[in-house]
Amino acid sequence: MSSTTRLSKTDWLLIATLSLLTFVLGTSEFVIVGILSEIASALGITIAKAGTLVSAFAIAFAIGTPVTMSITGRFERRKLMLSLIFVWVVLNFCSSIADTYSLLLATRIVTAVLTGVLISLAMVVASDSVPVAKRGVAVSFIFGGFTLANVFGVPIGTFIGQHAGFEATFWLTTSLGLVAFFAVFKVVPRQQATATSSVKDQLRLLANPRIMIAFFIPSFGFGATYVVYTYLVPILELELELPRGWISPILLAYGVVSIFSNILAGKIASHNPIGRLRFVFVVQAIVLAALYVTTSSVTLGLINIALMSLMSILLTTSTQIYLIDLAEKFNPEAKGLAASLMPVASNVGIAFGSALGGLVYASGPMMNTALVGGLVALLAALLTAISFRLDRRSS
Repeated sequence: MSSTTRLSKTDWLLIATLSLLTFVLGTSEFVIVGILSEIASALGITIAKAGTLVSAFAIAFAIGTPVTMSITGRFERRKLMLSLIFVWVVLNFCSSIADTYSLLLATRIVTAVLTGVLISLAMVVASDSVPVAKRGVAVSFIFGGFTLANVFGVPIGTFIGQHAGFEATFWLTTSLGLVAFFAVFKVVPRQQATATSSVKDQLRLLANPRIMIAFFIPSFGFGATYVVYTYLVPILELELELPRGWISPILLAYGVVSIFSNILAGKIASHNPIGRLRFVFVVQAIVLAALYVTTSSVTLGLINIALMSLMSILLTTSTQIYLIDLAEKFNPEAKGLAASLMPVASNVGIAFGSALGGLVYASGPMMNTALVGGLVALLAALLTAISFRLDRRSS
């Protein structure tokens, strides 16, 4: 690990390379939503059946990532990353030539597990390569790859799929994967294995109450946003009564604002991150609940939605580093496994938030989602306060 408190050119090159990798991984993961109609038409299935590709990816990601991280923890990280990226590229190519739903489903499930493991490895490599004081900056930039994937990668991939078929979208992700492979090959240094203990010993980390509390902080944090975000388009159309032509530019602006959220996430993580997150979640709760009132005005509603985007991913960097630090304290051999838990928690939170939002939407006025989202954010604040107090007590 670097001994200085500044990021060198080598550090920045490594961060840029790992950010490129997460951009590629994020584009492949999220773009499927934009080409469901093309997949359904090409494979002769319903859009609803095509939609199961999204849920199957999330489930495989959540279950397969921590298990695979435990199994592969004995391998040297650079070689493991290169091997997994190569297989990931092959799977994306196989997705491009898939002529049946079953084949495409199989390739997406395995791709999901590799995506989760590669994200986790990128976080561990960055955390161990840059000065401790700059880990927040490094991890926030790497998470920024996902933000840029949503802002640029997904719209481009969707445009290509709509005009040249879903196969062309996977040709794009395959090509991007090859670029990421050569970038990692050139830039990422050799690193020691993540773990030397058995899979059983590593998985014991998941029985630690402190780890579980920390896991559910981002789960509730993301869940709070997705209770509302899942139904953002109906809110724009039905509550704010905006023309359909406004929707895409607003969604693009939402993504652009989230870039600043990612930058702020790195600053929050630079000092006393868990202490700061207690208040971040309280502010998030206020912002979400305020939508219940502000949607009576187009101007106030749009400002409130922009603030919702700004708050949406402030938790990422802090919780990622916190999970790694807890593993370093309680089970150092499982640090790689711990690095996989934040991406898993985010997927759990997205699934939970979307499902909860659906129940609220189906059972009452749509804007009740804002109030419920605020309550979920308060749960995240409560868990963060508990973790903070336990940290203070143990120190």
